[in-house]
Amino acid sequence: MSDIKSKALIFGITGQSGSYLAEFLLEKGYEVHGVKRRSSSFNTSRIDHIFNKLKLHYGDVTDALSVDNIIQNIKPDEIYNLSAQSHVKISFEMPSYTGQVDAIGTLNVIESSRKHRPDARIYQASTSELFGGMEYNRPITGYTEESPFHPRSPYSVAKLYGFWICRNYKESYNQFICNGILFNHSSTRRGENFVEKKIVDALVRIVKDIRNDNKPNEILTLGNLYSKRDIGYAKEYVEGMWLMLQQDKPDDYVLATNETYTIKDMVNYSLDYLNIEYYWKGEGLEEKCYQQDTDIVLVSIDEKYFRPAEVDFLLGDATKAKNILGWEAKTKLPDLLKIMIDDVLKK
Repeated sequence: MSDIKSKALIFGITGQSGSYLAEFLLEKGYEVHGVKRRSSSFNTSRIDHIFNKLKLHYGDVTDALSVDNIIQNIKPDEIYNLSAQSHVKISFEMPSYTGQVDAIGTLNVIESSRKHRPDARIYQASTSELFGGMEYNRPITGYTEESPFHPRSPYSVAKLYGFWICRNYKESYNQFICNGILFNHSSTRRGENFVEKKIVDALVRIVKDIRNDNKPNEILTLGNLYSKRDIGYAKEYVEGMWLMLQQDKPDDYVLATNETYTIKDMVNYSLDYLNIEYYWKGEGLEEKCYQQDTDIVLVSIDEKYFRPAEVDFLLGDATKAKNILGWEAKTKLPDLLKIMIDDVLKK
């Protein structure tokens, strides 16, 4: 039996999904390489617990030469491109940078693989934001791999380029490339400026003040309360990424929970779990959430958190992934929020 380990290369290893994927692949016996950007501050907190088991390299997907050098030297068997500027709202403020990372960065990875490791299997992190949630294309049972795209942000437009350039290289050069069209996925490692993590962190702090008989030092401020999202557990989604690369033929797959919830639902589930009685009052920008007994404002709305072009509805149908990959989301949003809240309370 051969002692040679399969080599995996992860772009974006220091991110939420990258860290879970690194753990998963190490457990599978892979030799795991990761690419991290040079920074004057440490940005490895999500992988510090496995740091000594990884082989890390400085690089950036926007720097084609560094990508070339890394792939040429490592010669990985599997490449996972999770690198991205993935915050939708920020993409409106940094459209050029988002395009360079999410579009051209993807091209750099697959072109370098074509030149130096054409047999490598590649996973490209695509996104449910491609669908856009427009009224005319909302399927009752959820978006599938065949649903039409209508991207509504610089982020999703850049990701659309990444999706199609991967399709093009697969068809033109016979490369093994899979687009994983993942709906929202979160965890205890989610970035603090993403709405699920923002809600959990703020409400735990607010409830702590209330239980200490203090007036809360903050109000949770949100944007569109009624946008709907399909949100799963990131730790489970990385197995789906890996399964895509274990198939006989490359293909694109939706990964989703097949359930959708509003931002307001997330607040309600969190407050319920924290045992806080509350009520909502007002409409539009004046809608607020209050503590039942004290009438303290817990949540308010600020239009600065609205996107220039809103995506009001996202629901995924992961039937194909279930039938072919044997993958299915186990943790739905209410239980995921409990996991995230428990983690914050523990810390």
